[in-house]
Amino acid sequence: MGKVKKKRVGFVLDMTPLVDIAFLLLTFFMFTAKFKSDSENDQKFQIKRPVASADTSKLPDQNLAMIKIAIDTVSNDTSYYYSLNSEVDRKIVYYASSVNIPEEMRSRVQLKVDLKQLEILVKQTRIANIKMRFALDADRKIQYKWIEDMMDVMRKSNATVFNFVTDKQQ
Repeated sequence: MGKVKKKRVGFVLDMTPLVDIAFLLLTFFMFTAKFKSDSENDQKFQIKRPVASADTSKLPDQNLAMIKIAIDTVSNDTSYYYSLNSEVDRKIVYYASSVNIPEEMRSRVQLKVDLKQLEILVKQTRIANIKMRFALDADRKIQYKWIEDMMDVMRKSNATVFNFVTDKQQ
């Protein structure tokens, strides 16, 4: 006589927790990712920062005016670039300043300026927002003359406290 076989019971795997975890990880990575800003997309230069280990403080996320000194990769000349991270302050400074900024340049995040324009922009920035902090980001190949000229402009504008942006020493 034949043996009676038991009916096979299939198992069910609940996929709901797996989908929940996958979407949680996806949203976590989306919220923590840092994307390129408009100024990084527009710039035609690359800054190789000097290495330092004295101060490990971070730059503030708000109320920051960045002065970049870089060698343009297209024309191979050294230039000053000025940017404000606050759009409200940017509009106030760019439209209220007596510097000759073309209308199409006023909408940009980063402006290519000379020393005279830089001095006017720094003064106007200090008037627009007293809490504004300044930072200098310069290529390590820049001659000291460019940094000294920028420091003279900052001194004339009574903006004597500013940060140098560097890379951490390994």
